Amino acid sequence: MTSYNAANERIKRQYFAYLVEALGHSEQTIDAVAKAIARFEEYTKWKDFKKFHIEQAKGFKYSLADQRGHRSGDPLSKATLYATLTALKRFFVWLAGQPGYKSRISYSDAEYFNLSTKETRIAKASRPFRVPTLEQIRHVIRSMPNATDIDRRDRALVAFTILTGARDGAIASFKLQHIDIELDQIDHDARQVNSKFSKSFVTTFFPVGDDIREVVVNWVVYLKTEKLWGLNDPLFPATKVAVGDNLQFGAVGLERRHWSNAGPIRRTFKEAFQAAGLPYFNPHSFRKTLALLGEKLCQTPEQFKAWSQNLGHDHVLTTFTSYGDVSGSRQSEILRSFASPGMAVSI
Repeated sequence: MTSYNAANERIKRQYFAYLVEALGHSEQTIDAVAKAIARFEEYTKWKDFKKFHIEQAKGFKYSLADQRGHRSGDPLSKATLYATLTALKRFFVWLAGQPGYKSRISYSDAEYFNLSTKETRIAKASRPFRVPTLEQIRHVIRSMPNATDIDRRDRALVAFTILTGARDGAIASFKLQHIDIELDQIDHDARQVNSKFSKSFVTTFFPVGDDIREVVVNWVVYLKTEKLWGLNDPLFPATKVAVGDNLQFGAVGLERRHWSNAGPIRRTFKEAFQAAGLPYFNPHSFRKTLALLGEKLCQTPEQFKAWSQNLGHDHVLTTFTSYGDVSGSRQSEILRSFASPGMAVSI
């Protein structure tokens, strides 16, 4: 039995090109959209999109709610349902305006991909995000070995992430030329660095401690003076894999090239936190740690604006709303403080 429809494939290719060229979406976003559409096609047994009917959308919603995750085996979360159905709704809205589909699909048909209001609220509800403390991060760095080139790189990698707040995608693409240890700065040059939204900006090292800064500085000096690497070489090079004495492939050192993606960085973090006896915190969580630190240290709006820009944010509200949530325990602490003597007010 065929598992694709040629006409569907052609129109999907046009849609993906539209998402990339007109809307500027990333490859990661396109993959998620493609997965959502593929799920729907599998449900309809690859019927031509021109034969779309609202009953297909209604039936697919019920079918999706009964599906389970491939890895966890648990029912799909409301957030996953919402993301999948929203991607399909946008696709069919676009499809309704395309030649050959206009007379067959109306814009209102796409509304049948909506979840109920209750389910949408559940899907979009904010959830507590675990954030590592600066002392936990410092403990991990101190616990990491420092004997081999790979050990030194991994230790510097964790230290660099909290020192600069850089995203893992950017970290994988930094070159030695982008870091200036004299000025305590890292340059997110979008011409060479995989920065979010291809934005160029300069980050000054955050005040997280001289001990953490020293780990990064020592790594840069080591690459330049001991390894004799140049400015175009990667700041955090990939692991070199070769056949060892046991005739099996294994890590033998560093290779003079960048990682192709941020996967190895996240694995390094996971292994480092587990070895230190702590739950895993991904690299992005360090940005939230820095946002919370900024709320404590900054005394004026100007200071927090500078802190926010240092994270690469154009707007302070981005730092507040996306990174600066008050933890549940801190929220309770603040509210209880209002009941202390001298805090009572009359209304």
